[in-house]
Amino acid sequence: MVRIDENKKSVRFPEAVDERLTLLARKLGRTKREVVMQMVDYFYKSKKDPADLNDEVLKKELSSGISRILSFIRKQEGDLLVPMYSAMEELMAIAKAQSPLLKNIGKGQSEATIMGRETIGYLKLVDGTLKKILGNMRERETLKSRFRQVLDYYITQREALGWPVSAAKKEELAKHARQSLDNL
Repeated sequence: MVRIDENKKSVRFPEAVDERLTLLARKLGRTKREVVMQMVDYFYKSKKDPADLNDEVLKKELSSGISRILSFIRKQEGDLLVPMYSAMEELMAIAKAQSPLLKNIGKGQSEATIMGRETIGYLKLVDGTLKKILGNMRERETLKSRFRQVLDYYITQREALGWPVSAAKKEELAKHARQSLDNL
C-alpha cells in the first residue's frame, strides 16, 4: 500500500520566527503545523490583514457597531422614555391635585364612622326604651283586665247583697266604670 502524503507544501522562514512559533505552539498545546493552519483559517475568515498590527478594520467595525447601538438607544429614548416621563409627570401632577380631595374623603369617612357608632348607640337606647314601653303596655293591659275582673266581681257581689240601687243606675255606673277603664 502506497501512502499518500498530504503535506506537499512547505514554508520557509527564519529561525527567530521558528522559535516564536515553537513557543506559541507549546503555549497553546498544539503542534506548529496545527497553529499555522489555524492562523491561515483565522485570517481567511476574519479578512484581517496580518500586517496591520493596529487592526484598523476591527476598530472601524467596532466603532460603527457602537454607533448603531447608540443611535438605537437614542431612538428608543425618544420613542419610549420621553413620552413615559411626560406621562409620569402628568400623573404626579394629578396625584398632587387629588391628594387634598382624598384626605377630605378619608376625613369624611372617619367622621361618618364615628357618627355611625353614635347612631348605633342611640338606636340601642331607643330599642331598650321601646322594649320597656312595650312591657309597660302589656302590664297595663294585664292591669286593665284584672281591674275589669275586680269590677265585675264587685258588681256581682253588690247585687248578691241586695243593695238598693235602681237597675238603670247600676247599668250607668257599670258602663261608666268600663269606659273609664278603656280610656286608660
